[in-house]
Amino acid sequence: MYRTSWPARVRLARDGATSNLGRCDALALLGIAPIYRPYLSLPRRPRILTVSSSLHPLSLRRKMERSRRQKQRKVLLMGRSGAGKSSMRSIIFSNYVAKDVRRLGATVDVEHSNIRFMGNLMLNLWDCGGQDSFVESYLTNQRSHVFISVAVLIFVFDISSKEANADLLGFSSTIRALQEFSPNSKIFVLIHKMDLVPTDQRSRILSQRTADVRATCIDEGFHDQQVEFWATSIWDQSLYRAWTQVIYFLVPNATVIENMLRKLAELLDARELILYERTTCLVVTHITRGVETRNPYADRFERISSILKTHKHSMAKHTGTNASEVSFAEMQIKTGDFMFFITRLTENTNIAVVMPGDEAAFNAARINVQLARREFEHLDIAEKKGGKETQ
Repeated sequence: MYRTSWPARVRLARDGATSNLGRCDALALLGIAPIYRPYLSLPRRPRILTVSSSLHPLSLRRKMERSRRQKQRKVLLMGRSGAGKSSMRSIIFSNYVAKDVRRLGATVDVEHSNIRFMGNLMLNLWDCGGQDSFVESYLTNQRSHVFISVAVLIFVFDISSKEANADLLGFSSTIRALQEFSPNSKIFVLIHKMDLVPTDQRSRILSQRTADVRATCIDEGFHDQQVEFWATSIWDQSLYRAWTQVIYFLVPNATVIENMLRKLAELLDARELILYERTTCLVVTHITRGVETRNPYADRFERISSILKTHKHSMAKHTGTNASEVSFAEMQIKTGDFMFFITRLTENTNIAVVMPGDEAAFNAARINVQLARREFEHLDIAEKKGGKETQ
């Protein structure tokens, strides 16, 4: 068990400020349990990347080159009025905090958003108003326009709704139209506002609602592999976890990125690497090694997403800027048993690195991440000509 006498030093490299956290606070920040066993084996001798230590072979480089063309993905965000669609969109993409979404008005018809994500991926997000008159229009005279060429449908159910049968009928009509025009689409079903359900009833109610929706999907011709279910709330990290899965599905070169991160993790002898998109703080992917694979906190990545978002809001408040425009240079947390830092990897991504509690290995890892940035430049695939990005 961890001793509590060790302080954890946290450095925010943006302003040079240094503060102390209690050891247990630092562990909680990273989602590490006090009973979690420390890294007991001695780390390997730190090494620095060289030109010959390439992170991706020629075959992976060629795959990256094929991905250089900008990818546009159409995403439908649907559900009945008041389900919480616009609130979650504003939190994820517009840097709202949960307490501020109450002032958002109802969506009128369809609100289109083109969101650049990781350089080459453009999310064409359609936030569809859930009022009955709008839904009727989507399913009749706008049917082909709305449902053609859809990559992902995100359908939001309000778990507190008193009209569960009507919600299910609306979902059935929606995926019937989707099956007609985009039969290969992926469906993410978000069972939302789970914070309103008593804790001891959540598992039972979620299982029941999931079974009903799954049966509807099968009836309309969608197999299990096309449908994922996530319980969400704007008041915890579950919202980030669900949207992380959506983004991972949409990223065209996720496997290539993971291969590069795996190689980097081996070179650093890191316990864990987590890649975050800088603007949304969503997890793109991660690599976990060694004893960290037994970490009991499965939601630790999303916890850090939420912490990073909160930190950005704090910086925006104190600097008088927009939360979407601020970013920190580096954050460090050091304890006797592990060391952690998060820093920029590319123009659009941050990387979090969890290391054993060895100062030499930690410093070598920071240098190696800086040297590896050029190897990861293909992650930001948007072409630049004359200093400007081409659309």
